[in-house]
Amino acid sequence: MAEIVIVGGGLTGQSAAMLLAGDGHHVTVLERDAAEPARTAAEAWASWERRGVNQFRMLHFFLPRFRQVIEAELPEVAAELDAFGALRMNPFDGMPVSMSGGVRDDDARFAVLTGRRPVVEAAVGQVAARTSGVEVRRGVAAKGLLVDEVVDGAPHVVGVVTDDGNEAHADLVVEAGGRRSALPRLLADIGARPPVEELDDSGFVYYGRHFRSADGSVPPAFGPGHMPYDSVSTLTLPADNGTWGVGLVTSAGDAALRAARDPDVWTRVIASFPLVAHWLDGEPISDIAVMAKIEDRHRAFVVDGVPVATGVLPLGDSWACTNPSVGRGASIGVVHACALRDTLRRVPPTDGRELATAWHDATTETVEPWFRDTLTFDRHRLAEIDAQIAGVPYETDDPSWLQGQALARAAGKDPELLRGQLEIVCLLARTTEVLARPGIAARLHELGASHEALPGPTRAELLSIVTG
Repeated sequence: MAEIVIVGGGLTGQSAAMLLAGDGHHVTVLERDAAEPARTAAEAWASWERRGVNQFRMLHFFLPRFRQVIEAELPEVAAELDAFGALRMNPFDGMPVSMSGGVRDDDARFAVLTGRRPVVEAAVGQVAARTSGVEVRRGVAAKGLLVDEVVDGAPHVVGVVTDDGNEAHADLVVEAGGRRSALPRLLADIGARPPVEELDDSGFVYYGRHFRSADGSVPPAFGPGHMPYDSVSTLTLPADNGTWGVGLVTSAGDAALRAARDPDVWTRVIASFPLVAHWLDGEPISDIAVMAKIEDRHRAFVVDGVPVATGVLPLGDSWACTNPSVGRGASIGVVHACALRDTLRRVPPTDGRELATAWHDATTETVEPWFRDTLTFDRHRLAEIDAQIAGVPYETDDPSWLQGQALARAAGKDPELLRGQLEIVCLLARTTEVLARPGIAARLHELGASHEALPGPTRAELLSIVTG
């Protein structure tokens, strides 16, 4: 069994730590934020701070894939989430039979276990703290990598130097530092070749606010949580303990909508969307939180078949991250963590180059397709928003976008297409898998051609609402 250091104690890092400890490894987690995880949902929301996570208090929603993995692999975490008041719900609950075709046994796969980010992360942190084989050191950051040799130009990492002047030796270092991962800099400091990086500002801006009900309920959903309108999208995300989040997603180039930072403007805008306005019927429990300059980023640490370094592996957002509006980050992170555990069952950390290559291959197979699909959707949606702002139709000949939009339009008209669309949204199946199923293409051709815009303001009306 190995001595493993994980740099980064967020959801993905701590999930990986518990999974690896379950296989008998000893895992030390280094987390730069010093505050211990809160012990209750109320404390998590009121006072727990993770200053190293810029999206910590932004809107979050945890997809069915997240629940599926946690219940199967880390059931104690699922139980702790229940104890913290996380919300369990299924989109088929209360759905008209005319739309669902009636509830089926396998519709349980669409159930979610979700909550506000601080609440979910606090629950995960509480379980990690009492997991045998896991040591979480908070208030400690990695400032350097320890190297014992260089083989074929690739430094072999044997631990980290921490910012408190100590060293943590390890058979394997896993970098799970999130969107702000310092791994490229740490590698450069030891003379490693740089990873191949794809980097771009995703181009989206989020304006979000949280609410609480008086009776512990959440508003009914009159549409999906993410709804695209003319030049903006809305988010309505139920959460734990009778709370929920409401968000407005715009283009970074939309100067007029920057006024949505103002609570009065934001409220007027949200109230103008009939399917969303009732989500304002609660007590605001936050100001308007704004998140911008969100990177779409992908890093390859095996270049031309050769690792840039051995003994260190990227995990989760340290490897790749995208615009979070479709809520896939946490699910991809725990899937990636399971892939790491499974890879270490096949390849020991002592085989540095083989492990680096195997991890690159496992990542490419298990989570890269989800990243690419998300990136494609984001690029098209942003281009569509920019076209809508300019008042021109968005045109593309990309079949993946056209078929995906046709499926979204037809989902409410056919129970099979509805479940296919939900599988894609819930990270349970890819669009290509759904469209390849017998009969789907014919149904889509019949039902997906017509387009009925969601009720809401036009671009001109929206600008009038913003200016008051």
